[in-house]
Amino acid sequence: MEYKLFIVGFIMLAINIILILIKHYFQISLSHKLLKFIYSWIDSAWAAFILASFIMFFCIKSFKIPSGSMKNTLIEGDHIFVNKFIYGIRRPFVQIGPRYFKWHNIHRGDIVVFQCPPQAMTLFEQATGVKKDFIKRCIGIEGDTIEIKDRQLFVNKQLIHEPYVIFSNKIIPYKNNVNVLYIYNKDTYQKEWERGNLCFNPLTDDFGPVTIPKGHYMMLGDNRDVSFDSRFWGPLPDKYIKGKAFCIYWPITRWKIL
Repeated sequence: MEYKLFIVGFIMLAINIILILIKHYFQISLSHKLLKFIYSWIDSAWAAFILASFIMFFCIKSFKIPSGSMKNTLIEGDHIFVNKFIYGIRRPFVQIGPRYFKWHNIHRGDIVVFQCPPQAMTLFEQATGVKKDFIKRCIGIEGDTIEIKDRQLFVNKQLIHEPYVIFSNKIIPYKNNVNVLYIYNKDTYQKEWERGNLCFNPLTDDFGPVTIPKGHYMMLGDNRDVSFDSRFWGPLPDKYIKGKAFCIYWPITRWKIL
């Protein structure tokens, strides 16, 4: 969206300059009501569009929750504001890459918006260059050892209390009690997870243990049984991070700081 706003603003600026040149060199009066209206509107609008594009790229962006993977913290249709500068800013109009001037590092528990990594996309999406964003909760940072046992999360062997987590399947399926480590040895499991090769793994109630590599994070949805997250497509590289969700602004009845 910010690219479109910038382009529209740039086009308006070019039209505004052309009108000024026409007026100056050809001594054409812009006193006609229609011409005057067009000139005054464009003269005001181009700066607003360009300013809005920079604000959306560097500072704050709105985001609509597309799925139920973060219930009940965030539900489908919620509109949220995302703080884009808190984790650092990128060069103008660069979607992924290094971030500069970081105010805060990503912490466990942060609700983060990020660009979907390639291993989380279908072959068709990869081939057609589709870009989409995910929103998940960070539950692990680089160096952390993550394990899930019977739906309970352990970070560095410490049980983590997660009051925000829900499970759509009330009964733990028997098959989900079979850890994938029975299929892979520990080293192979870690490598396959880092490569995103567990995308078709049906097991969700048990996971790991894995160690998050440097410059990566582990992202999970609060609605664990329906969330397509780092358990399947692997650790999230830092370069895909877009920002931190900080409030729900619509619908007004759900307004709250996250």
